Amino acid sequence: MLRRSFLALILGTGLAAILAAAVPLSSQPAGPAHEAGRFEWNVDAAHFGGFSGLEVAGNGLDFTALSDRGYYLHGRFQRDDAGDLTGAEIQEIAALVPPRTRAWHAYQIDSEGLAIGPDGVTFTSFEGLHTVYRFDDLQDAATPLPRHADFAGMIPNASFEALAIAPDGTLYTLPERSGRLTRPFPVYRFRDGAWDQPFSLPRRDDFLPVGADIGPDGRFYLLERRFSLIRGFASRVRSFRLSDGGLTDEVLLFESQPGRYYDLEGLAVWRDGAGQIRLTMISDDNFNFLQSTEVVEYVVE
Repeated sequence: MLRRSFLALILGTGLAAILAAAVPLSSQPAGPAHEAGRFEWNVDAAHFGGFSGLEVAGNGLDFTALSDRGYYLHGRFQRDDAGDLTGAEIQEIAALVPPRTRAWHAYQIDSEGLAIGPDGVTFTSFEGLHTVYRFDDLQDAATPLPRHADFAGMIPNASFEALAIAPDGTLYTLPERSGRLTRPFPVYRFRDGAWDQPFSLPRRDDFLPVGADIGPDGRFYLLERRFSLIRGFASRVRSFRLSDGGLTDEVLLFESQPGRYYDLEGLAVWRDGAGQIRLTMISDDNFNFLQSTEVVEYVVE
């Protein structure tokens, strides 16, 4: 979630909208992936909006989205004959259930990252609490995972927006901010009941990580964003070969011009019936009337 003063965000998105209208955007952002579907999704329903996490089923239709206010949404995408996105419908919106021992305070409900394992177990990362929770069923109470010693020192409102799970159940996360433009992002791994920090991810420019997934090809995909009060949001996705030794073979799949999309924060990577890798992303509208929930999809060449 991007927390800024309400006035600053209003001015920023307003100026970005004016700039987008005045300056034509290129037909296709840079990179080997291309846009294959995009729509704004505005629904008059309680607790709709603020989406920061996304998981898409293998059929490319059923999906789960996570709000940064402690709600999850089950839905189903609509696609045209070519398989490209055209819309979505809501099947359920419900609140995450806090641990039975205590309730979440309002300032703690900042659920950002979403990862669903092959067994259906769901994990969510909370940026304010610097904690990852497990849900055996989303209707059950959350179970906090053990914490790494580093978590207590994370920058407020700048920790775990990105969360990914491997087929063997290993979790990966990293903070939104590394603390310095020249400092790589530390990657944390949860397996065998404990966290470690086996490697880091190279930082490129001033983009910040907001979403992650491990694709059916075994690669680690990272969604990043950059924000300017004048020009708005820019988004990009990088992918890496993932191994115990680290993240290698870095590939920039696309980078959008500022103002082309809203605040894309959730990323799901899956393979369609034609064997193509698809990147499905959802935006956080920040509950700002000048922004919208937007779903954007790319196909990797």
